[in-house]
Amino acid sequence: MDNFEILGTLGRFRQILAALGRQRFRVQLVLAGIAITAARLTLPAPYPNEELLVTSNPIGRYGGRLVAALRSEPKTLNPVTAVDVASLEVIRRMTADLIHINRYTHRTEPALAKTWKVSRDGRHYILHLRRGIRFSDGRPFNADDVVFTFQVLLDEKVHSPQRDLLVVGGEPIAARKIDAYTVEFELPQADAAAERIFDSIAILPRHVLQKVYDEEKMDQAWTPGTPSGEVVGLGPFRLKEYNPGQHIILERNPYYWKADRTGNRLPYLDEIAFLFAGSEDAQFARFQAGELDVVSRLSPDNFSLLERKRQARGYKLYDLGPGFQYEFLFFNLNDMSSKGTEPIVREQEWFRKVEFRQAVSAALDREGIVRLVYQGRGAPLWGHVTPANKMWVDAALPRPPRSLDRARQLLKSVGFSWKDDGTLIDSRGEIVQFSIVTNAGNSQREKTATIIQDDLAKLGMRVHVVPLEFRALTDRVFHTFDYEACLLGLVSGDADPNPEMNVWILGGGTHLWNLSQSRASAQWESEIDGLMRRQLTTLDYHQRKKLYDRVQQLVAEDLPLICLVSPNILVGAKENLENFQPANLSDYALWNADQLFFRKASPDQPR
Repeated sequence: MDNFEILGTLGRFRQILAALGRQRFRVQLVLAGIAITAARLTLPAPYPNEELLVTSNPIGRYGGRLVAALRSEPKTLNPVTAVDVASLEVIRRMTADLIHINRYTHRTEPALAKTWKVSRDGRHYILHLRRGIRFSDGRPFNADDVVFTFQVLLDEKVHSPQRDLLVVGGEPIAARKIDAYTVEFELPQADAAAERIFDSIAILPRHVLQKVYDEEKMDQAWTPGTPSGEVVGLGPFRLKEYNPGQHIILERNPYYWKADRTGNRLPYLDEIAFLFAGSEDAQFARFQAGELDVVSRLSPDNFSLLERKRQARGYKLYDLGPGFQYEFLFFNLNDMSSKGTEPIVREQEWFRKVEFRQAVSAALDREGIVRLVYQGRGAPLWGHVTPANKMWVDAALPRPPRSLDRARQLLKSVGFSWKDDGTLIDSRGEIVQFSIVTNAGNSQREKTATIIQDDLAKLGMRVHVVPLEFRALTDRVFHTFDYEACLLGLVSGDADPNPEMNVWILGGGTHLWNLSQSRASAQWESEIDGLMRRQLTTLDYHQRKKLYDRVQQLVAEDLPLICLVSPNILVGAKENLENFQPANLSDYALWNADQLFFRKASPDQPR
């Protein structure tokens, strides 16, 4: 989640420089980059009064194809319906939002909206749009496209996963056109982070999709096989070619609305090619072989292998420390009375006892997980906010050391005891045994589950690890509730607490431990729900921080999720890729793809 800059008109560069002194301008930090004078391409001349955003990045050079990899093929190129990582990775290169969160600074910055005003009560936003800019097909962008986009996303018949982000206090926000370049948004109630809502809302071309929407076919629009000219956006690249099973290629959008300090229209790259690698190991192998220019979400094992050959192979590696992902164990606390699964109902009597969950947490060796599974490239967690989130993490949250004695005391206090052979039994003499499901193929989670199994065996619990194909796993967790315990991870797309509302409020779509819950069954559940709703409408940061600190304390005490570790963000890139500035928010490697360039062309890079 992130931010930045200012507008100008290509050709009248003195006026831009003067404007820079008057406007808010945030200097972007650069990790790598020798400024090289850009060779000019024949790109569309600016429209009269075209208001381009002028960036502060080191000046690059035009040309080249950047090759990256996806672990699966994108399911869609439709930003209205996309949820999978592969689809979003491609879509974000072809679309743009009104207000952007800079993935490096975590602050909001102007994008398609050059400026905005907020009413004192936090309920009204007036956004002033850039004039004269165009979609990737050359057609003009204006307020009608913005209003149309929000109409589509808020339409319940469309079933867009983004709709929940645009509903505040149970009511949708309203978008109204004031004039061709001004849009007003009215919120049903104040939202402390409302300007962050506009990030990642891809503005749709009304001239292309209005007919599709009227025919109620939005869910069928823009598949990967759609002809390239029909997929239209405002991002730095546009669709060129899709080859099923092989790759998807994007080409430079010649109408893109950003320019560098010397007036060169971005992006610098000719193309981005996404190869379909199939797995993290395959992605790693292709990067090591020199077939990829960037790689992200590396495992610690593969990152260590790359480190040994870094100088010989000519690439640079980044360990960015913990990101915004947290790995956790949770128990099935859903209402199973109508499911006919008697064994789970019996075991839920253990899981519902907070002392049982606290005993499990006390027995787990978090530092051991970091050391053995992540080779030290991670941070142990006792709460759900990671060390990367410096604005919101509760630094005073207790970090109790592992203690089997403490775990045994907690179990004894609620009627558990041990047989002569050390097996844990409940008050009715039932052996305490359950299974942990996790996703097969994720080596870190499988290893973590095995460590949990060993740790809990020391308490006399019989734990079985069951790896499942990811779709089967999500079906059990989200639909059938046919599981006992689960090891998963969540990653937040923003530093702000609000994107996690669905995790913590009753009835939230990712309220994982009890998805069917509409009413609190314990006081702490009610308190977390109330605190999250209060912080949403509390405009003062310090007051919000107190409320959210209390949420973190309750989560750590009552353990609906037993948080374990936040993995480090591990990224690699070829040595000659400049303006490369990996971030600990997704997209980790390509969030500033419009500014990337190659310092020196490789023989296979077209010019």
